Amino acid sequence: MSDTIQVRITDKTIDPGELLRGHGASHHGALVSFFGVVRDINLGRKVTGIEYDAFVPLAEQTFREFCVEAQATWGQDMHVTIVHRTGSLGIGDISVALLVSTRHRAESYEISRYIIEELKHRSPIWKKEHYSDGSSDWVQGHALCQHDHHGVTGWREARSGHSHAQEHEHHHSSHERGDSV
Repeated sequence: MSDTIQVRITDKTIDPGELLRGHGASHHGALVSFFGVVRDINLGRKVTGIEYDAFVPLAEQTFREFCVEAQATWGQDMHVTIVHRTGSLGIGDISVALLVSTRHRAESYEISRYIIEELKHRSPIWKKEHYSDGSSDWVQGHALCQHDHHGVTGWREARSGHSHAQEHEHHHSSHERGDSV
């Protein structure tokens, strides 16, 4: 693995400027950045903060795996940086940062979408939300996600030949049967 893939789990604040400095290559014409931030409402509940926990060695290994998968699909000429926070975060804090640079914008967008979706599906990272009423809950991963993702289209459908809605339904059905997801 080359130094074109950088992954890190940290309990420190994520600084976008620091990540952007020196990212990419002089022949790359596109740099796509994604920053996930803590929002103040989820499923109608007022959120006051969150905590992230991770199995760090496995999470970093998993991040590298889907970066290598992206290279197998889109080619080796890409730079990827993934940084994910652990610990307590407040509203507006950056929880995850993803930078992808390539020669052209189309593949940078596609790779970015692929990686962030894989991160949400496969990473051993857990989130506990704290609410304004003083309660808190560990938020379920994608397999039990309560959000409506049925309108989402993109790389999964194009790559797999089936819709995200079908996959989402498969995850729900598999989990309800007790299958591993």
